[in-house]
Amino acid sequence: MGILSHLLILHLLWAALVFCQYEDYDFEDEYGGEPDQQLPYYFNPNAQVEVPPFPFPVECAKECFCPPAFPLSMYCDHRKLKTVPNIPSHVQQLYLQNNNIEAVPAGPFTNVTFIREINLSYNKIKFHMIDHGVFAKFSHLVQLHLQHNELEEFPFPLPSSLERLLLAFNKISQLPANALEGLPNMTTLDLCNNLLDDSVFKERPFSNLKNLMQLNLCNNKLQTMPPDLPPSLRHLSLENNSISHIPENYFHRLPHIIALRMSHNNLQDIPPNTFNLPNLLELNLGHNKLKQVFYIPRSLQHLYIEDNEIENINVTVMCPTLDPLNIKQLTYIRVDQNKLTSPISTYAFFCFPLIRTIYYGEQNVTVSRPSQLRTPVFRRFLTPEEFQEAEDNHETLNQETEEDHEAEDSYFHPYYH
Repeated sequence: MGILSHLLILHLLWAALVFCQYEDYDFEDEYGGEPDQQLPYYFNPNAQVEVPPFPFPVECAKECFCPPAFPLSMYCDHRKLKTVPNIPSHVQQLYLQNNNIEAVPAGPFTNVTFIREINLSYNKIKFHMIDHGVFAKFSHLVQLHLQHNELEEFPFPLPSSLERLLLAFNKISQLPANALEGLPNMTTLDLCNNLLDDSVFKERPFSNLKNLMQLNLCNNKLQTMPPDLPPSLRHLSLENNSISHIPENYFHRLPHIIALRMSHNNLQDIPPNTFNLPNLLELNLGHNKLKQVFYIPRSLQHLYIEDNEIENINVTVMCPTLDPLNIKQLTYIRVDQNKLTSPISTYAFFCFPLIRTIYYGEQNVTVSRPSQLRTPVFRRFLTPEEFQEAEDNHETLNQETEEDHEAEDSYFHPYYH
């Protein structure tokens, strides 16, 4: 019994080390190095991890580092590598980001069996330099990082096990009809900062991604809303495109949307009930050409409509009726850089009793001379002393608020806050 007890303790310690390597590693950030922009990992409870028998091999590529504390990981990042080193069979996490790699041949992956994550971001990889099917054979691959490369085409085929595919900051202009087929477990697809236009929608590429929760299409060349998105979608990013219209009832097929970001487009008119969604928490429509407000759903907490052409905030349109049993959750509104000449009606505080901050900032009443409302930032629940201090110190309060908004408006914080 004594020997069995010792073996059991050693096995538990080993399992703890394996678990901790997933929890403790600070993954390479994809968008500018800010930790609050890190993309979240949606854990799939149905995914089964197969690991080689204990003890683990100690083999490690000479160009890389394999820490004893994380026996399943191999770190080859930031080493000026031009080629992919040979990967030992036991490796499950492979980190090759921030190198000078131009090709992904099949040879170095010959012995790979259990790999779950490959990070090849921030390299110089081109599509034609990826051996056909090199990724498809990894039946346990969950995450593939290829952002910040030189891909001209979508890297397929891919394994059905894949859950997160990050392809931002490449040169992808097309999505072949079969590129996204056979990916039932995909939850996150990031295609921001590519060269996609409306022609990619002809084949309805996203309709078969039945478990997709997050789709990022920001900084492309889109002029229309992407059709046939899966009902499972929670987060949709369409910033920095040229979209001018949202079709009526567009979101009826997307009842689970939590956060929608469409800033820096050409939106002018919003159908009144467009955003009547039961789970919407964040809505960012800043930097468009809106002239009027729209209905605010009960669930919405943060609303960004700065830098539009709104002259009057019609609270009745935002909140047609009062329902004491279903209090609206709105706590924050940003309305600076519009054409407001007076603050929002106090009726707003009956409709939105939880609201704490309305950021007015400067208003573009005239082209040559922007104006500022009496209170650039309105904050509820201030003591009389705090309110007077805010009134006497606009510049300081305004500066602090701008810094707050820069943080709040960052790219997916973290992938929607």
